[in-house]
Amino acid sequence: MTRNASTELGEFLRARRAELTPRSVGLPGGTVRRVPGLRREEVATLAAISTDYYTRLEQGRVQASEPVLDAITRVLDLDEDQRAYVFELAGKEPARPRPQGMQKVHPHLRRLLDDLASLPAMVLGRQMDVLAWNPLAAALVGDFAQLPAEERNYARMVFSPAMRELYADWETTARTTVAQLRMEAAHNAGSPRLTTLVNDLSEQDPDFRRWWSAHHVAARTTGTKTLNHPIAGTLVLEWDTLTAGTDPDQQLIIWTATPDTPTEEGLRFLASWAAGGREAGRGALG
Repeated sequence: MTRNASTELGEFLRARRAELTPRSVGLPGGTVRRVPGLRREEVATLAAISTDYYTRLEQGRVQASEPVLDAITRVLDLDEDQRAYVFELAGKEPARPRPQGMQKVHPHLRRLLDDLASLPAMVLGRQMDVLAWNPLAAALVGDFAQLPAEERNYARMVFSPAMRELYADWETTARTTVAQLRMEAAHNAGSPRLTTLVNDLSEQDPDFRRWWSAHHVAARTTGTKTLNHPIAGTLVLEWDTLTAGTDPDQQLIIWTATPDTPTEEGLRFLASWAAGGREAGRGALG
């Protein structure tokens, strides 16, 4: 952490401290104070650190660890943006809060999916759960609405017999999926849902068990997949990932075709087929 960043961090903490009252953090009030806000010793006590340590932190003379920063941001009741700012100034990575409950697709992403009528798209959440999809994605990959909510998971689907036939290079797709799931495990350590998913796939599929044990990791970014689709024929699709600013644990996956190619014609045919003769379904997990 640079001297300027240290000074800025100290000034920021002092400013936030001045905005609080003893009563707002559960301390007895009533005494007249010469300056507004909490005292340094009160913040230190609530954060379970020494007053001298906290004083030196505000003065830019010490570098705090992630647990200490986490405790201080809780005491000062900082919102997520303020908390991220503190960790950025300190040169630390903020600990991600433990996910709670079942995810639901963000309404903005839901509306975006509805507008992407000519492109297959779906929203993946934590541990690669399929949170939402549009009709063309269902026609392309499979009717998610026919699956129980707890089984709408992309990694689980990749290791199904149908996906082994759909993807021309299934092994590469499956290896990449396992590596991406490993990355999810780092972000969501201790998730019971992820543990159940990994245990189920390890018991059911020796390929998954072997590749999971290899500990390869990969981020979900962009790529190309070739599909042997039973209705639209061979499709060579490029896919891209857009992370939601409102929830980094939700990612919009969009498949596109190169213009003026057989794949583009195949997608148009598939869209027409899905709209005219099949309820491809739209939905959201939860």
